[in-house]
Amino acid sequence: MLELTGLTAGYDGGTALHPLDLSVPAGSVHAVVGHNGAGKTTLVHTVAGLIRPSAGTVRLDGRDVTGLPAHRVARAGIGLVPQGRRVFAGLTVAEHLRLSYRPPRRGGPARPSEWTPARVLELLPRLGERRDNRGTDLSGGEQQMLALARALLGSPRVLLLDEPSEGLAPVLVRQVHELVTTLADEGIAVLLVSPSPARAVECARTLTVLTSGRMTLRIAGEEARTDASALHAALELTPGAA
Repeated sequence: MLELTGLTAGYDGGTALHPLDLSVPAGSVHAVVGHNGAGKTTLVHTVAGLIRPSAGTVRLDGRDVTGLPAHRVARAGIGLVPQGRRVFAGLTVAEHLRLSYRPPRRGGPARPSEWTPARVLELLPRLGERRDNRGTDLSGGEQQMLALARALLGSPRVLLLDEPSEGLAPVLVRQVHELVTTLADEGIAVLLVSPSPARAVECARTLTVLTSGRMTLRIAGEEARTDASALHAALELTPGAA
């Protein structure tokens, strides 16, 4: 389980994320939605160790990982799929997978399941078809799948997804969120951030709305799927808007 308590962070002395409490149990999806500038990326970067929090705690299965550098957070079991994919242009898919695979350490923390390159390719067969293609040869959807594969090869207990459907065609957006559900079924705790609730609401157990770095709504996914009016109101969306 990922547990955030009073988590606060920002840049150059300013506060972009005000004290936030949030939990993501194993095997569930917690979606954080909000417009650009709401603090979503600040949130995932702080959890991932890319930004040092100014207050609050980050706990993974009860272990305090607050303020650890990114490489130690990753080893502890938190994987990040960054916004914009950030694949290496000159490396092939196979090279990305080989470099990203991190076998479990003897005596290390237990993992919900072990992800190997072969298993990743079973989940994402399109990458197997493109294994000899370089990053620049991949479509946006294929790059997103590769970014997800890299994170999975660390066999994370928590997966952070920063706007994973950005720039993708609707059919690919649907595939990404179906994969998110599959990964939660594998026992992974998924924290997904998105500017739009349209797809996130379909797979999330819980949704949190951020506005200017502050939580303005928390709602159960089941409730939001039945009646999204409170969610739309928090985001100032008209009914049916994405």
